[in-house]
Amino acid sequence: MVLFIEQLLNGVQLGIFLFLVSAGLTLIFGIMGIINLAHGSLFMVGAFVAATATTASGSFVVGLIAGVAAAGVTGLAMEYFILRHLYHRDHLDQVLATFGIILFANEMVTIIWGRTPLFFNAPDILNGSIELVPGIIYPVYRLFIIAVGIAVAALLYGVITRTRVGMLVRAGATDREMVGALGVNISVLFMALFGFGAMLAGLAGAMAGPLISVEAGMGESQLILSFVVVVIGGMGSLRGAFIGAMLVGIVDTMGRAFIPDLLKLFLPIAEADGLGAGLSSMSIYMLMALVLVIKPSGLFPASSGSH
Repeated sequence: MVLFIEQLLNGVQLGIFLFLVSAGLTLIFGIMGIINLAHGSLFMVGAFVAATATTASGSFVVGLIAGVAAAGVTGLAMEYFILRHLYHRDHLDQVLATFGIILFANEMVTIIWGRTPLFFNAPDILNGSIELVPGIIYPVYRLFIIAVGIAVAALLYGVITRTRVGMLVRAGATDREMVGALGVNISVLFMALFGFGAMLAGLAGAMAGPLISVEAGMGESQLILSFVVVVIGGMGSLRGAFIGAMLVGIVDTMGRAFIPDLLKLFLPIAEADGLGAGLSSMSIYMLMALVLVIKPSGLFPASSGSH
């Protein structure tokens, strides 16, 4: 039971990471209609700048702010110089252009930081573990990540559903020409939205630094998982992104933790380990296939009013 609860919390923490990356991705695709394969590169930029700033300043907070800011500025530059020229082009052009950005970003990171992975630690106040209930000890930093992610999700939901900016974003998703005719500068609105999505990816990258090695190409795995989240949750839906991220995080973590052991009840150990590793890796894609069979547009597509 203790192991189950610990793995459940690990799944929630992974889901929070995926939500921070996929929230920007789903807004950018669902509202702006851009397939941005380079979104994972913004995650990578946030991680690298956070690692560098934390090491140089000795302050995790400074590193966190620097990582978020760097990802936001990179996203704004990406939108202004490249992506805004692709809004009215077909998705193949968008895929090719953003794939090119991935290659450029990985090489640029290698030129600036080299090929040696970077590491940095969480602040002392977030190091160590805490006993949640008798017998269940969990790292404080992972709880911090969960708390930050929930706070960001609540803030995003409030902005999108309760403010004028959120109203304009939702209206722009439905009919951008009409919103533009009413005097709203759609270009500025979309640029700000893209920058905000980039900052969320940068925040995830900066917080991931103390848990994983910071290296070139680290954003690609996050991008694949984030696209799975977006497909499961529904395009353009923040609620869908949050629930989809939680499902993917929990299913992936639980599958890797328990599927091999379950198979050992029926198969020889060597076969169970091999088959279990394969099934564990496939579990989230099997979940995605199941969702698409039941609801082809995702669990909470934006068109259903579930922003």
